Amino acid sequence: MKLRPALLALAIVGSLGLAACKRDAAAPAATGVAPSPAGETADQFIARVNDEFRKSYAELTSAQWLSNTYINSDSEMLAAKANERWLTQLNGWIEQSKRFEGKQMSPETARAIKLLKLMTAMPAPKDPKKLEELTQIATRMEGMYGSGNYCKGEGDAKSCRDIGQLSEVLATSRDYDAQLDAWQGWHTISQPMRKDYIRFAELVNEGAKEMGFADAGEMWRSGYDMSPAELAAETDRLWDQVKPLYEQLHCYARGKLDAKYGKDKGEVAGGMLPAHLMGNLWQQDWGNLWDMMQPYPGAGSLDVNTALRAISQADLTSERAKPGTPGASAAQREVDAERAAALVTAKKMTERAQDFYTSLDMPKLPQSYWEKTQFIKPRDRDVVCHASAWDMNMAGDVRTKMCIVPNEEELTTIYHELGHIYYDLAYNKQPPLFQGGAHDGFHEAIGDTIVLAMTPKYLASVGLVGEQQQSNEALINAQMRMALAKVAFLPFGLMIDRWRWGVFDGSIKPDGYNKAWWELKAKYQGVAPVTPRGETYFDPGAKYHVPGNTPYTRYFLSHVLQFQFYKALCDASGYKGPLYECSFYGNKEAGKKYWAMLSKGASQPWQQTMKELTGGEKMDASAVLEYFAPLQTWLKEQNAGSSCGWNAAGTAAGATPATPQKAG
Repeated sequence: MKLRPALLALAIVGSLGLAACKRDAAAPAATGVAPSPAGETADQFIARVNDEFRKSYAELTSAQWLSNTYINSDSEMLAAKANERWLTQLNGWIEQSKRFEGKQMSPETARAIKLLKLMTAMPAPKDPKKLEELTQIATRMEGMYGSGNYCKGEGDAKSCRDIGQLSEVLATSRDYDAQLDAWQGWHTISQPMRKDYIRFAELVNEGAKEMGFADAGEMWRSGYDMSPAELAAETDRLWDQVKPLYEQLHCYARGKLDAKYGKDKGEVAGGMLPAHLMGNLWQQDWGNLWDMMQPYPGAGSLDVNTALRAISQADLTSERAKPGTPGASAAQREVDAERAAALVTAKKMTERAQDFYTSLDMPKLPQSYWEKTQFIKPRDRDVVCHASAWDMNMAGDVRTKMCIVPNEEELTTIYHELGHIYYDLAYNKQPPLFQGGAHDGFHEAIGDTIVLAMTPKYLASVGLVGEQQQSNEALINAQMRMALAKVAFLPFGLMIDRWRWGVFDGSIKPDGYNKAWWELKAKYQGVAPVTPRGETYFDPGAKYHVPGNTPYTRYFLSHVLQFQFYKALCDASGYKGPLYECSFYGNKEAGKKYWAMLSKGASQPWQQTMKELTGGEKMDASAVLEYFAPLQTWLKEQNAGSSCGWNAAGTAAGATPATPQKAG
């Protein structure tokens, strides 16, 4: 996902909408804002802001990059101070912009002023002491997440595991107790964040109110060229479109878990899915359950992991054959070879993703990308491994930050992150205030649109799977593989911000943070923990985007938009046939149309940008349903006679339960 450089995810809600997998806003170095020149017009004001913004942009991104890739108290302090200066500067600009309210100005300037007011997801109080406190809290919480480990034992017997190791347990182990231990273990890292998050919410609400919003959640919902109420209603409408498909997938998954673990362990009361058995720490992607969920074993083999492991092993063999460091022990030479091979493999995976973009006639990534990117996890320090994409200077210094391992999930994440990077490169010619997604959901959808075009035929053409035989069984397998990532994510994409909107507007009180979190997960996802999760826990903080303060509705919207974009690019390429079989790899016409959209950035309302690409001005999930039509029909057949849906009552007080119904 896209995390812009931002340990606090200065998430540009409307303008620099760098996702949460894309890093967000960067910023000015001055401790205050320069006074306005006498007689300055609105157009002149925006020109000055753009100039000051561009000149100082690299300071904050550099501090944030450092705090993400060298986690320690020194880097945290530098980042907090840089963020403090940025927010002071931003507050100054926003205050100066008020003198133009009600005045005549060009449409471009009016839009720029609007985006300026929505530039951060972390509105800061004007009080300098509170602003300083806010930046320190934000930096500290991100540091807690990045350095989080689950440790057991004491002294010499003490052993610790990080998020990657714990995720691997959920991905590969089918030992019920081992998975539960790993899941619970990761959720211990967020308990110390609770007190900080309570104060954090108070401070950003104060900042939002000073800017004229009811609370920080309303501010977040204001960055979509529609009213906050309209945005909330729009997400409800889109969810209603796709919910029946999700419920069928949920029903199928529950049956498979029951078959594997027994009904007493495979589901939770009310027909919900156990949180620790879904192959993912947050239940947002079920792709790691492929061994259980695969409809037709072996049909149209889509085992990308085997190909990636073979590449990794070949790279390791090659590195072992090279002369090691003179005087190094055999053990040290082996460690060095393993590290060198891991880097080679990670770069090859990234080159594979780059190849798709360049096949569309987009430029190659600059050499500096390959020199400055964090491809693998360093051995000598704590880093934030959460994948993110960074535009460091608005002029081509782009990077990604990952801890790549050779598996399919990581490969598709690289394709996703490069979508952010190519968006950055395309709109770098825009004025700084327009350097962002049409809205933040656009930024998240760019790379995922490419992922949709990674069809079985494409994967075979680049040697990641064997030649594909056309059959209905192979089709259903391919659709299930995609649904476990895309469809399973949809309710998760909604519930995180539903929780934060409640926190910000006061309907969710601090003494009910965890209760409300699990109520929403029950309502939307139909998942539940198998052991009590009282208020001594702070389970929301175990998901990066909460301590990182990155708005999440963008991800839900992106999972709708990417199918709209995909359909539009398939049409542009001249493709005729079932949507799910389309790959526009190598099609220059599709690439030209995509690049034209990316180049617009945030310079115009997203509805206009959408129309230029798709022909329509509304977000619509019909392309999702068109794509998955064969799978939805198949799922209904498989679930016939089962009681689908779940009852969230009890686990989710106040939530609207999905009433179990016989599938037909």
